[in-house]
Amino acid sequence: MLDDRPRPRLVVVRHGSTEWSASGRHTGRTDVPLDPEGEAQARALAQRLAGHPFTRVLVSPLGRARRTCELAGFGHRAEVTGDLAEWDYGEYEGLTTPEIRARRPGWRLWHDGVPAGERIGEVAARAERVIASVRSGRGDALAFAHGHLLRVLAARWLDMPPAAGGQLLLAPAALGVLSWEHGVPVLGRWDDDGADPLVEDV
Repeated sequence: MLDDRPRPRLVVVRHGSTEWSASGRHTGRTDVPLDPEGEAQARALAQRLAGHPFTRVLVSPLGRARRTCELAGFGHRAEVTGDLAEWDYGEYEGLTTPEIRARRPGWRLWHDGVPAGERIGEVAARAERVIASVRSGRGDALAFAHGHLLRVLAARWLDMPPAAGGQLLLAPAALGVLSWEHGVPVLGRWDDDGADPLVEDV
């Protein structure tokens, strides 16, 4: 029998644009700041997220996510959470996919991984700890983090393999709503970088 009681949802936000994200460079643990467009994107999030009574706000320790959180109006409430840090790309840090494929033809992050970095299972384990923490709480949570980490997190929210995150594009400053339908985890919204306020359907 399915449980129809309200359950905590998780609204996820990818940080705004950076010089490296705009050029397609893999940005894991390098603390690249928001570029001017990213700062404007982060400020625009304030209106979209205003009005929803989030019980928790979580943020990656990396500066680009923390700055996005701050400009969106949630910096004073945020809990820094190491599990929300971006994938550690090891030797591929700072490289674009074409540059990596010049060394390793046909390379795909989601299936081939990275040398001297994190395995996808390790990224998934961090995402699962975030999910467990949110689901054990009361009320909806908000998290500011990074593209690949959030794609893994969404896949695991849906009880899908971590590599399914490879099919869930998430643009800079876009948001997603990880929700429920009749007790089953669902995507309520994803890769939404438009202007509609969040409060209408959360």
